[in-house]
Amino acid sequence: MFRFLIQEYKASFSGLPRPAWILALAAFINRSGSMALFFLTLYLTSQKGLSPGEAGRMISLYGLGAMIGSFTGGRLSDRLGAVRVQMLSFFLSGIGFVILGYLNRPFIISIFIFFLAVISETSRPANISAMAEACPPAMRARGMALNRLAINFGMAIGPALGGFLATINYIYLFWTDGITWIAAASVLFFFFREKSHLYTNRKKELSQPVRSPYKDRAYLFSLFLLLGLGLLFTQIFSTWPLYLKSVYALKENHIGLLSGFNAVLVTLIEMPLVYRMEKRNTITIMAAGSLFLYAGFVLLPLGHTLSFAFFTVLIWTIGEMLIFPLFSGWVANRAGDKNRGQYMGLFTFIFALSFVLGPFFGTLMYEQIGPDQLWYGFGVLGVIVSLGFIGLKRFLTKEISGK
Repeated sequence: MFRFLIQEYKASFSGLPRPAWILALAAFINRSGSMALFFLTLYLTSQKGLSPGEAGRMISLYGLGAMIGSFTGGRLSDRLGAVRVQMLSFFLSGIGFVILGYLNRPFIISIFIFFLAVISETSRPANISAMAEACPPAMRARGMALNRLAINFGMAIGPALGGFLATINYIYLFWTDGITWIAAASVLFFFFREKSHLYTNRKKELSQPVRSPYKDRAYLFSLFLLLGLGLLFTQIFSTWPLYLKSVYALKENHIGLLSGFNAVLVTLIEMPLVYRMEKRNTITIMAAGSLFLYAGFVLLPLGHTLSFAFFTVLIWTIGEMLIFPLFSGWVANRAGDKNRGQYMGLFTFIFALSFVLGPFFGTLMYEQIGPDQLWYGFGVLGVIVSLGFIGLKRFLTKEISGK
């Protein structure tokens, strides 16, 4: 059994191009220092004397900036090159996070957070677009899974280290965050000073006809499905921990263990799982994955123990792994080489939008209609999203047969 797992791991990682590994390394370095945003609410309330409401409004400004950054980053990636955009975004963001730690006036902090979000979030569509360019079409889903693996590794380090640094002095969070942004930019600069290092399949794809993402009906419909997924997924950062604390009576350390369990599952299972699913119908898998994702939250009212909470995390993590790397790979293959940045820009824009809408409407429903009813409502949305994927599959089948 153990030997089989080792072989699966080797097979899932084999064949990925060298540039994909370098991009993943940069993502890991960047996220391993990602801590300032995680503790920003605590920093603003405990160090700057702001109320939770004031701090929340500042965080929402980051979400608005992220939407603009996602859209802009996609367009810039097509014009300047995805790696160049990432490099510039990483470098400027590193400087920005250090400066943020020294600002005092709430108005100045608010404006700075907004523009810092615009700059830093341009890297997201550029990152996905660069990974798509680095991998041949058949390996793009695995490339996206490798990227998520690197990000999850980094996120397991950043907040934990940030919690330790915050007990010493909050300024160390901003310096560490800034340094890792610049370090990631340095890695990209060192390895990708020449474009040819990355665009392994550029000539073939440049000859393909360009399809505008704004006229791609299948793609635009998929964005509505992505928004539905995002509205639920963002509850992990808002109503989910609130529900576990108030209804399950779990302490913060137990909630942290549940979040860590999700990261461990993604780290250990996602790459071999995506490798196994690589040659199957992507849309069908995402339809099944959406049911798992929503089911993991719909099940929450049926139990009240820590072990049952772990079980629900297992269910929705399976859904997460079946959806997001495959979704990114499908969009990357759907796009052409000349406008992949626009496709990825809209993709990350919708996810940023869900981070603005999800917590707002989630907490509103949590208070107005009740915690359990919130999850049942998402269950209805889950059925709609899953059926939407089935409808998308039928549309794509007709599209192919009509060519």
